[in-house]
Amino acid sequence: MLNCRLNSNHGEALTILCLGAHSDDIELGCGGTILKLIEDHERTELYWVVFSSNKKRRQEAAASARAFLEKAKRKTVVIKSFRDGFFPYSGREIKTCFERLKEKVAPDVVFTHYRSDLHQDHRVISDLAWNTFRNHLILEYEIPKYDGDLGSPNFFVHLTESLCKQKINLLVKYFKSQRENQWFDRETFQSLLRLRGIESNAPDKYAEAFYCRKLVL
Repeated sequence: MLNCRLNSNHGEALTILCLGAHSDDIELGCGGTILKLIEDHERTELYWVVFSSNKKRRQEAAASARAFLEKAKRKTVVIKSFRDGFFPYSGREIKTCFERLKEKVAPDVVFTHYRSDLHQDHRVISDLAWNTFRNHLILEYEIPKYDGDLGSPNFFVHLTESLCKQKINLLVKYFKSQRENQWFDRETFQSLLRLRGIESNAPDKYAEAFYCRKLVL
């Protein structure tokens, strides 16, 4: 299996942009990878943007972001309040947010939703990520849900058992509003991490998986 090492283009800091339609999307899709990158890169700069929230979910998102990014060198967390489920009808306003974001950050890597995700909000964010950041490494993360749209990812990040536990503990701790969803539990999170670990022959058994459509070595 080919290994690829992520290096900063700037020589100063590894700049990461995380995009999520909803308050827990980033943590679900790439939370373990973010923890690993912060651990592996002493100077890491994070831009963390959530596009949908209400009062309760905003509080959860802010608290979770603080916990996940605690050890990051620099971090910027933005939580917006576009209406959940209506992103295709708010495309103009969301596109404007992306244009402003492009002026503020030049990321080494962008984490966003899987382009073939069946949730309409997720697809809007993925499409605009590609439309806005045309000369950047973009990794599309996956989120388990009722739609059954998990595919065959081609990019894997190996995680230690400790990092997996940290990710899962933070998800359960900070997103109490989601516990009523029968899929939102430790078993789901660990099962997907274990499955992707099997597929990528992870030495510690666990991995997060992504879809990488363009990569220059």
